[in-house]
Amino acid sequence: MRLLVAHSEPGAGRAWRDALAARLPAAHVAIDPGTPDGAGPDGAPPGFEADWAVGWGPPADLFARQPRLRGFFSSGAGVDHLLRHPGLPAALPLIRLEDAGMGELMADYCLLELLRIAGRHDAYAAQQTRAHWEELTGYTRAELPVGIVGVGVLGAHVARHLARAGFTVRGFARGPKLVDGVEVMHGASRWQEFLEATRVLILLAPRTAETEDLIDAAALARLRPGGWLINVARGALVVDADLVAALDAGTLAGATLDVFREEPLPASHPFWHHPRIRVTPHSSAPTQVAVSAAQVAAKLAAIARGEAVGGLVDRTRGY
Repeated sequence: MRLLVAHSEPGAGRAWRDALAARLPAAHVAIDPGTPDGAGPDGAPPGFEADWAVGWGPPADLFARQPRLRGFFSSGAGVDHLLRHPGLPAALPLIRLEDAGMGELMADYCLLELLRIAGRHDAYAAQQTRAHWEELTGYTRAELPVGIVGVGVLGAHVARHLARAGFTVRGFARGPKLVDGVEVMHGASRWQEFLEATRVLILLAPRTAETEDLIDAAALARLRPGGWLINVARGALVVDADLVAALDAGTLAGATLDVFREEPLPASHPFWHHPRIRVTPHSSAPTQVAVSAAQVAAKLAAIARGEAVGGLVDRTRGY
């Protein structure tokens, strides 16, 4: 079996190649020469024709150069980078990672932000810049009902984690879902009700035609007073200008943003300097390469045995 790693981030290609080679000693694992790590001696030799590819943000000509691919494994939970690829073959199977250690990291990130909100830590940080000493009244968990948009593998993990921590958690999904200890609403008829029951809105849905620009001025206005937005999904789910306007008007108390329409976030973007926005550099749940490579290896073994695997992307749904 020949496996090609095509990752746009420097260093990631070599890390994935080494991890996959350790898990698949009988396979020939190489790095695509069109990526940063494959531009030198680590690149696949001329004429290398892969059976499978793994990566993120592959080069524009990858699929034209690799016509024998049987499938592409996304090296992250998202697949929008592949679905928007101009050269993606219509029938090529796409397979996404399922948790692979990211769920626990993302759950901790969201819990940390909730505890910061509850303890008024942003207000204390602002007071420190003024050398102002004043004890503030924090929020109880009951005063911070959480709504999670998207309760797939990662969303369900986060929902259960926050519920165990004592928060009231509701989920919103495209269709019926069962998550222990969490009420999951679904369907357009319940969207408004879901928002109105939420004070802290957490986004964990994939980027699709249905979710792009989902969180606009109307959605933000439906949240409970003193609402907060946490986006760990995709930047395109939020209308940037509407978010800034809601924060400026006091409709929304604050936002924690880990993902953006353009990454890295341009230095001129207003999010960087807004006093009510916390920015992190898409770091809520970095891919755990060793765990993820083990999952890819296990799925390849299952496919070789003729078994079905999880994470197969439904292109009509966008994930």
